[in-house]
Amino acid sequence: MPLELLPLSSIIHRPLVDRDGERIGRIQDVVARLGATAHPPAVGVVVRIDGRDLFVPIRKIASLERGRARFEGRRADLGRFERRPGELLLSEDLHARHLINFVRGRLITANEIELANLDGTWEVVGVEAGRRAWVRRMLGNRLGSKVSTRHVVDFAQIEPFVSHLPSAKLRIPYRRLSKLHPAQIADLVEAASHEEGEAIIEAVGLDRELEADVFEELDMVHQLEFIEQRSDLEAGRLLSRMAPDDAADLISEIDQERRLPLLENMAEPQQRKVRNLLSYPAESAGGLMSPDYAAANASVTVEAALDVIRNASAPIEALNALFVVDHDGRLVGTIPLAVLVRARPTAKVVDVMRADPAHVHPHWDVHRIARTMSDFNLTVVPVVDEDHANVLGVLTVDDLLELLLPQGWRRDFGLTAVEE
Repeated sequence: MPLELLPLSSIIHRPLVDRDGERIGRIQDVVARLGATAHPPAVGVVVRIDGRDLFVPIRKIASLERGRARFEGRRADLGRFERRPGELLLSEDLHARHLINFVRGRLITANEIELANLDGTWEVVGVEAGRRAWVRRMLGNRLGSKVSTRHVVDFAQIEPFVSHLPSAKLRIPYRRLSKLHPAQIADLVEAASHEEGEAIIEAVGLDRELEADVFEELDMVHQLEFIEQRSDLEAGRLLSRMAPDDAADLISEIDQERRLPLLENMAEPQQRKVRNLLSYPAESAGGLMSPDYAAANASVTVEAALDVIRNASAPIEALNALFVVDHDGRLVGTIPLAVLVRARPTAKVVDVMRADPAHVHPHWDVHRIARTMSDFNLTVVPVVDEDHANVLGVLTVDDLLELLLPQGWRRDFGLTAVEE
């Protein structure tokens, strides 16, 4: 038998009647208690009686249905409503507000809140974000008594922002956020209000590496917004954990007078890497490259080369190729990771590498880089100096795409929009 849902809109501002059906007040809100359960139980309703907001325990309500509720008890027993810790007013705190849908990694707007009676207990079971819920709120009971669960998001899959609760600080559980990709978390921040975004950043701050990953995915506007709120020491520590090229991009956009203090608060050797990247134009190969990559001598075995990749601290996307160097450190070849994995462990790197590899130079612009990577079907390309003596860093295809795509493209395609 399908679950029968009770939309919150069908009882808010509806009458509370006594046993004889006489109206004694009007329902202002439903009170639920947040806690360990996935579906918060309703503990009572707030009723406006003679100009006062009184609390009616849910056990005193004999029936709760569309259009009205029936009160079983004495009016003399009702007291003034005072919110207690952990209590949620479903209409005031949830309706038309942002919630995080952790299944999709998106913000949604709660256009309707759905309750259900499960084994005698009224529980908050879901929310609807679509226009259908908004239309039903406008038309009320004319749409009938049945609500399809197809468009309802299970309340267990979402998290409300509760900063607007009295004396409450907005908190989002890190455990749930940490299961999302950093790009999804960044999308949440960009779609949220400033206060909501702060709460998300604060939550991921429990994991400093995740915080840095999220910062790397944020657009520049939000990076600057949140970095400005931090002291030079805090900002320097965050920049130290970011990829050097992303840290350099951010520092280059910060006010001139603050750049040096931030650099001085960065850890070595990150500070040295960032300073080097800042010496190149921002949209050149030198300004875009990552100084971290995996390299091995041509004389080692495939098995040893794979160990180099396993132990490398470079970003994952930079490890799609191994760069082969001679005893003088000069680039002599490259090996795609897939080729390396397929080769015999005892084979020599020099026997499986691609000699005379494609490369770019630090002064090359984006279009020349793109042409080279496209011509040679590369996802990662080495940046070498003009004398071809040293590998200065590597460029990955994601760095290139980020620059080639138009600014604000994620917003333009609705990827950071709130689901209504």
